[in-house]
Amino acid sequence: MLSIEVPRQDLIFQSAFENAAVGMAHMSLQGRWLRVNRKLGEITGYSREEMLAISFQGVTHPDDAARDVELLHSLLSNQINSYEVEKRYIRKDGSIIWVAIQVSVVFTSKGLADYGISVIQDISARKQAELETAVSHQRYMALFEQMPEGILLIDSSLRIIGHNPEAARQLRWSGAELLRLRIHDIEAQADADAIEARRQMVEASGRSDFESVYRTGDGTLLHVEASVTFVTLLNGQSLYQVLFRDISERKQAAQLIESLAYTDQLTGLANRSLLGDRLHQGMTQARRRANMLAVVFLDLDGFKTVNDTYGHATGDLLLRSLAAHMKDCLREGDTLARLGGDEFVAVFLDLAEAQACTPLLARLLNVSSQVLPVGSLNLQVSASLGVTFYPQAEEVDADQLLRQADQAMYQAKLSGKNRFHVFDAESDRTLRGQHASLERIRSALQHQEFVLHYQPKVNMRTRTVLGVEALIRWAHPQQGLLAPGHFLPVTENHRLSVDIGEWVIRQALLQLTDWQSQGIGLSISVNISAMQLQQADFLERLQHLMAEFPQLQPHSLELEILETSALEDIAQAARVIAQCKALDVDFALDDFGTGYSSLTYLKRLPIPTVKIDQSFVREMLLDQDNVHILDGILWIMRQLKRNVVAEGVETLEHARALMDLGCEMAQGYGIARPMPVAGLAAWKQHWEQDADWQAIALVPRTAI
Repeated sequence: MLSIEVPRQDLIFQSAFENAAVGMAHMSLQGRWLRVNRKLGEITGYSREEMLAISFQGVTHPDDAARDVELLHSLLSNQINSYEVEKRYIRKDGSIIWVAIQVSVVFTSKGLADYGISVIQDISARKQAELETAVSHQRYMALFEQMPEGILLIDSSLRIIGHNPEAARQLRWSGAELLRLRIHDIEAQADADAIEARRQMVEASGRSDFESVYRTGDGTLLHVEASVTFVTLLNGQSLYQVLFRDISERKQAAQLIESLAYTDQLTGLANRSLLGDRLHQGMTQARRRANMLAVVFLDLDGFKTVNDTYGHATGDLLLRSLAAHMKDCLREGDTLARLGGDEFVAVFLDLAEAQACTPLLARLLNVSSQVLPVGSLNLQVSASLGVTFYPQAEEVDADQLLRQADQAMYQAKLSGKNRFHVFDAESDRTLRGQHASLERIRSALQHQEFVLHYQPKVNMRTRTVLGVEALIRWAHPQQGLLAPGHFLPVTENHRLSVDIGEWVIRQALLQLTDWQSQGIGLSISVNISAMQLQQADFLERLQHLMAEFPQLQPHSLELEILETSALEDIAQAARVIAQCKALDVDFALDDFGTGYSSLTYLKRLPIPTVKIDQSFVREMLLDQDNVHILDGILWIMRQLKRNVVAEGVETLEHARALMDLGCEMAQGYGIARPMPVAGLAAWKQHWEQDADWQAIALVPRTAI
């Protein structure tokens, strides 16, 4: 038997041809397949025998065939040595794929074309990606041009290399002018370090959000809200994309609200909020410098007679004139504020001793009793002053100082008016000590003498009861039912206040469990003292209490914290509130407006509900400034997406006025006084059927 030995190099070629990772083929000069490898069969879906029975045009897409034939003719006529082309194949199953083909010709020893060699690679995935990228780019460019926000494209050197029409319109630069600028040229406030910090944030997290002020082409300033991200263009270039929107109107509105929040609109003096800030600063300064400050509560004598005789317009003019004269008699650095009506508060700083305040008080009394021209009239009133000093033997907060000065002012009125009276802190402590001792209160807690009463919170629009606030009462064996004011002040800044607070929470949880078993879906809010909130183990103890009632529905318990408590350590308060969310416990900020907080602080507290202090609501029917402040607060809370509950609704008139401002959730004696749990059902039935309250539900909101 004759055997023919195949040369080794041919065997290597055959193996490489057959097992190549790309399609390979030999093709006749007429375009028919002479030899194909396994991979080409996989690419086209045809078997080897089927491939050899057709020409290369049999699998080529008709739209690509003409160019393919043209290139092949150029190759066979020696116009080109080889060619590469991307085209489409039609597979045996009818599907279309993209391939990249390299074609060259093998010549005989005499220089004549013998056959062609093709290398074919499936590039469908790459083509699909390119198509998707192109479509994405087209969509991006369409959005880029049509976006209602301004867009700037910034390169790595922070030069503006692109912008949309809205950016040029808002910045008031022509397109050509913008392309000659760097981002530093339009930043009116941020320095190079701030801009570099944004760049680093984008590189670290992919995004940076910020507010800034841009300088426009005509020199005006534009307040903007902006975000910087990376964007990659179709050509592969990575750029910073700055998307910005004009928030100048929002800033102006915020400044107006800030003015309403900090300035008395009638007199131009500081109002309650700004007074609080100044008082807090003064207390800190007094501690640091080891000197004193005085808080003076001033109430005009005879002002009501002026109002009744000559009308409110004349009364307002008198108040303006008096405010200006009183402010002029203060020293630089002192503060004079109007709380409302004819009530003022002065804060005197840097006093070496209490007696140093006497000349200042005499000056205030003298100015307040001067005859003042008001239009064609000459009017005269006087003032009663109450004074208290800081620091004191026992630590007190700003609210306590104001209450002390207010109490002293009433003593001045009782003593004959047109004079001042100094608050006696030592006497006050003695009186409070006579109310109840810590030992007796501790005994009452141990012997279950305390009870809870509940005051409903309602939605006046929907006529629904939202929940109740738990309020402690002392069922004293000899003195009867005592309100909190008779015993809780004694426990301030004492560990016993924490024990009482935990007792209230446990009783509320027990009541919630009972209601839940009856199918009653009310929530209960509980007041938390500053000391209880600041306990290092507050969260742990709350978790322990909640664990005793695992069946309770989420968010059935709400904790109310005073604004002043939250602001004593805002970072700690924010941390505790965030941690309590995991326990499905909600929070409310109580007595909002009495803590004199900046609105900035409220943004840092993740509290869903704010309760407006009853002093604003109670006086809104008497003082239009309170209406403006309430409307401003409500507008801000809507922007911050906070729920608002108005406290102190004492009459139907209060309710109508609040509804007119768009405040629907309320609480107060005009709705319901605190009551035992047994009285809630009867009250609810009566309130829901009351015709006057049904009419209030229909009051439209007219405030803007």
